[in-house]
Amino acid sequence: MNLEKVLAHQFKPIIHPLNERDCMLYAAGIGVGARPEDASDLQFLYEQNLKVFPSFVNVIAHPGGWVQAPELEVDWVKLLHGEQSFEMHQPLQAGKTYVGHFRVTDVLDKGPGKGCLLYMRKELREQESNELVSTVDAVYFLRGDGGSGGTVQNVPAPHALPERAPDGQVLLTTLPQAALIYRLSGDYNPIHADPALARKAGFERPILHGLCSLGVATRAILQAACDDQPERLKSLKLRFSSPVYPGETIATEYWKDGNVVSFRARAVERDVVVLNNGRAEIHPA
Repeated sequence: MNLEKVLAHQFKPIIHPLNERDCMLYAAGIGVGARPEDASDLQFLYEQNLKVFPSFVNVIAHPGGWVQAPELEVDWVKLLHGEQSFEMHQPLQAGKTYVGHFRVTDVLDKGPGKGCLLYMRKELREQESNELVSTVDAVYFLRGDGGSGGTVQNVPAPHALPERAPDGQVLLTTLPQAALIYRLSGDYNPIHADPALARKAGFERPILHGLCSLGVATRAILQAACDDQPERLKSLKLRFSSPVYPGETIATEYWKDGNVVSFRARAVERDVVVLNNGRAEIHPA
């Protein structure tokens, strides 16, 4: 990786008109609709008084495969999505246009052969008013770029889960075709659709997108702590710890402490933690 060029990379603002169809397709992709006659699901899937599912802020106005630019010299084939967080400043609305402004904020070098962490921020603004709608942060693990230098030396500690037993859990089953639906929201990486390429990448079959798994966990938090009211979700962050396979059941265990909800998610069939160190902040009812 060429650290100087990565830090100096200029991202063009990405304009994203948000229509009702895209909003409903995203919601369907993360499994909303399992309760097809329930108003809690229909609010995201039916055009009458449509609400936009909050975790859609992670997906819209995405910069695409910018790390593949040759001048950056990033070993992008070895990139992994490590962490993701978002904070809602106001809800998304179908029919409005949003603009994503991106920048690389920091790089932490773990040393030769150990990879590095790249920290990236998106500010999502409503085009007409320029009001900030959401702040989205991502951490990427560049396994092949250790020894390239960095800007910081210490990794922020992950959110610590309470040591007591969980206060409850939400079970949500993903569809076998979940990745094929979710990819229509813009992430066409073939390891989520092509069995041969997924095996070549080291997976037994196509895996679910990490941000789709995040969307499923967000559904669980809305059910467990927000009474399915999306406007009550202020922020959410988590670590990706293992991939999910479409068709698996995700059990999201949670702990409530005032307006903070800690959580982790497990693939039930394999008893594997797939999302960890989760923290959500909730607005009071």
